[in-house]
Amino acid sequence: MRLNPSFLGVIYALFTTLFASGAAWLVADALKDGDGGEVWQAVSANLLMIHGGASMATLVVLGALFPLHMRLSWRANRNRVSGSLMVTITGLLIVTAFGLYYSGSDVLRASTSYLHIGVGLALPILVVVHVLRGRRSRAV
Repeated sequence: MRLNPSFLGVIYALFTTLFASGAAWLVADALKDGDGGEVWQAVSANLLMIHGGASMATLVVLGALFPLHMRLSWRANRNRVSGSLMVTITGLLIVTAFGLYYSGSDVLRASTSYLHIGVGLALPILVVVHVLRGRRSRAV
């Protein structure tokens, strides 16, 4: 089901902010052990705050997608495979983010971090596939 353009803009802005802040954090985190490490440590901390704030707003938007988009599309039997994958992947990102924030185990935290990063970096590809499949299903 087609979303309101302004709501869709909010979704795209939030997902872009999450991706950009997460990817930039990866770079800043890698540079914090080199020259100018204190600056990169501060940049890294600020990027995590942006990433966390955007994730909280995204949770609200994802909650709104259930009645506005997912339920209606499911009933219309449209884009179920990529939609289900979107729900699964975003759920995995939420669970791994929770694990990163609250995990007390260094081993669990490291593996959770790798999973969160890998899935987060792949998410834009899935979003594009989901949108294109949705457009194609409307054209049929």
